[in-house]
Amino acid sequence: MPSSRLLLALFGTLLLVAGCSKEAPPAPARGPVEVTVEIVTPKDVPVSFEYVGQSQSSRQVQIVARVTGFLDRRVYTEGSLVKAGQLMFLQDPKPFQASLDGAKAALSQQEARLQTARDNLNRVRPLVALNALSKKDLDDATGAEQAAQAAVDMARANVRQAELNLGYTKIASPVTGLSSFAKVQDGAYVGSENNLLTYVEQVDPIYINFSISENDLLKVRADAAAGRLRLPGRDEFEVQAVLADGSVFPGRGRITFSNADFNQKTGTYLLRATLSNPNSALRPGQFVRVRVSGAVRPNAITVPQQAVLQGAKGHFVVVVDKDSKAEIRPVEVGGWIGDAWFIERGLAAGDVVVVDGMVRLSPGAVVKASGPRVPARPTAPSPEPVKDASRTNTSDKGPK
Repeated sequence: MPSSRLLLALFGTLLLVAGCSKEAPPAPARGPVEVTVEIVTPKDVPVSFEYVGQSQSSRQVQIVARVTGFLDRRVYTEGSLVKAGQLMFLQDPKPFQASLDGAKAALSQQEARLQTARDNLNRVRPLVALNALSKKDLDDATGAEQAAQAAVDMARANVRQAELNLGYTKIASPVTGLSSFAKVQDGAYVGSENNLLTYVEQVDPIYINFSISENDLLKVRADAAAGRLRLPGRDEFEVQAVLADGSVFPGRGRITFSNADFNQKTGTYLLRATLSNPNSALRPGQFVRVRVSGAVRPNAITVPQQAVLQGAKGHFVVVVDKDSKAEIRPVEVGGWIGDAWFIERGLAAGDVVVVDGMVRLSPGAVVKASGPRVPARPTAPSPEPVKDASRTNTSDKGPK
């Protein structure tokens, strides 16, 4: 009996050892990972540059009283849009009307004296010819006539000056623009110390001043020289203004002024754009983002922003090789346009880039491409410019 029990124990131990020696069943093979891809196709891409700018009136005119006297009344609405030639202030005209009347009377008096001198000269000439009077008498008569003529000219100038002074009592705007508040109230005496009445700012067109740093300017010039950037002919950039709420101001314009030198304090280069502003929607002093477009990146490579990842060694993307396997590819990114990155180095035409589903991949994983971004693999890249350049927005700097 004890021997039977011993045999049973040995047999159980052998079975246990035999069961433990069996290998675990292999894990089922992992299938291809479905991802969304996009084939790299170089194309000409319009780019734009953005800066901080401030609007400025294209012409600010101070409305100043040219003559001293009492201000009768203001005849414009403060803050309104005034037209060129529109009456704004009236001064008391009575003293100037009296001066004009006196000047006209003095002119009439001098004209009468001139007539007398001419008549006397006409009588002296024939008598001198008959030797009835001396030549000195002729010289005296001629001098008197010339002096009378000069007095008439002076009196006529005084009349003109009096007419001007009377006209200056009606103060009008020389330009069409937005008016400011009146600095002198009705009934006040206007002299040399308070002759500034208000000012008018022309806002159509309107100026936008902005600055570009020296580094940005040099970078654009280097990119243009290397063929990485194509600038418009004669620097005909188009300029838009983006308002504080993100809306794009409808008026567009051109760069019309560039300063002669750099600002030594800020190291920036001042530029000015002129924009149409027919409805006076843009007012002087507003801060805006200036969008300068017109440049093109020829044969640029762009990928969606979500396709570019960043690791410890920099940016990278996941590409699909010819065996449909995932591959990590380091890239050098440039600026961005819309929802895409410019790729400076690391990708070439025909590369297949994963744009969605990268988190499920590991290097060497088998990939199954799917989704709306799977065009047929092109045999050769064909440039296709972006049609709506006004909606582009890049971090590249500098238009000149």
